[in-house]
Amino acid sequence: MADQTKKMKVLNVGGNNKAIPLPPYFKDFEHLLLDIDPRGKPDIVSDARELDQLEAGLVDAVYCSHNLEHYYRHDVKKVLKGFHHVLSGKGFAEIRVPDIPAVMKTLVDEEKDLDDVLYDSNAGPITVCDVIYGYGVEIERSGQDFFAHKTGFSSASLKKVINECGFPYAVEIPSARWEILVYAFKDYSTPFLHELVKLKLSKE
Repeated sequence: MADQTKKMKVLNVGGNNKAIPLPPYFKDFEHLLLDIDPRGKPDIVSDARELDQLEAGLVDAVYCSHNLEHYYRHDVKKVLKGFHHVLSGKGFAEIRVPDIPAVMKTLVDEEKDLDDVLYDSNAGPITVCDVIYGYGVEIERSGQDFFAHKTGFSSASLKKVINECGFPYAVEIPSARWEILVYAFKDYSTPFLHELVKLKLSKE
């Protein structure tokens, strides 16, 4: 008989370090950090393109915030298929990426240049160029090109590639102004999926 008291696990892919908080609904999850950069002391030092080397069904959730855009277009499917591999049958992935069409619209509508500041963050001012190509300050400071952005997404293109990688359900929820937030599910009967659908419908 399965242990009903077993703590659920969330795999934070490319989260840098555990000082950066996860969404509050993960508070009761065991937090496993996976990152290619050992400086943040991740639990698993690994390239997210190699998630298929981990145990199948290892976690109940994957959290991937502003990491998927750091892979070349042809490698995005490797990462997403890795999410599918490590997730349990009722598991889900929360995926956040920059909203490139929204950034482009702002660029035109507000007559901004690539080096103009789009918004301020805890790390400092973020320019249009930073959102499209990666945070220039960190890339220069670290000398690591894995901090660069190598692809971009629209809402439609992100949901399409999620579906192509084995997730039949991709639910988008309104998020920050220049961010796309999509939840990917393996199974329609997951209770969290139904809660998200209700939330999405209530906002439309």
